[in-house]
Formats: sequence, structure tokens, C-alpha cells
Amino acid sequence: MDTSIAIIGLVLTILIALPIFYSIRANSMNKSKIEKIKAEFSQNNRFKFETAETLNKKVLALDEKNKGFLLMDFNLKSEKNSFVDLKDIQTSKLVVTKDNSGETIAQIDLEFHYKENKKIKSVPFYKIENDQMGQLCLYEDHQLAKKYKQIIDNCISI
Repeated sequence: MDTSIAIIGLVLTILIALPIFYSIRANSMNKSKIEKIKAEFSQNNRFKFETAETLNKKVLALDEKNKGFLLMDFNLKSEKNSFVDLKDIQTSKLVVTKDNSGETIAQIDLEFHYKENKKIKSVPFYKIENDQMGQLCLYEDHQLAKKYKQIIDNCISI
């Protein structure tokens, strides 16, 4: 009887501990990956991305003092990093693209207009192809894009 209870207890412990272990391991790998990307775009410690926010496999980092913006998108289909030096930016705009029917939002981009040569850089923020559940992340991503557009505008105006 004691042996069977010990075996059941051991199996339950393994069933509970294994997912926790893999979750902690994945989280630490993601943190080190994020820090590596931040170091890569810091341009010899010129930018220190202290403001950071994570949502739906996206990490947004901002250096308000030195005016740098970094978007890391860790989606399964296409992992992409986008960096913008906000000192060169005149204005920013949130561009919402709808599908052919005009009802469904297909893409949200942050568009940056440069001061010189009227160049435009578009940073993809949300794509429906990357949303595995079909617009499940749309509302949260749209709200986060609006929030960061406002933060970026404040940073540009200073």
C-alpha cells in the first residue's frame, strides 16, 4: 500500500513539475534573446531601452532620453526586429489596412515620416496572417499600437 501511494505521488509530482520546468526554461531563453537583440540595436550603448512592454509575442522597447524605438516580433512565421532612431523622425502615423470586404482589419502599421528627403518607414505591428486564432489579438495589439504611437509622438515633440 505504501509503495502504490509513493508511486502515485511521484507520478503526480512529475506531471506538475514538468510543465513548470519547461515554462521557466522558455521564459529565461526569451529574456536572454530579448537582451541580446537590445544589445545589438543599442549601437555601442548609445540607446538604453528602459521602457519595454510585451504582448502577444511582441516586445516594444523605447529609449525616451536618446529617442530610439525597437519593435521585436517573435511570431512563428516571421521573426522580425525593427529599429527607428526617433531623432530623424518628423511625424508618426498609425495606418490601419482592411481586407477587400472592408470589414476586417488585416494589418496595422506604425508609419514614420523622416525629416529629411521625405522618406517613409513602415513598421508592421499586426498582421492577420500571424494571428493564429483569427483576430484574437487584434484589439489588444491595436490598443498597444495607439498607446505607443502617443508615446512616440511625445518623444518626437520634445
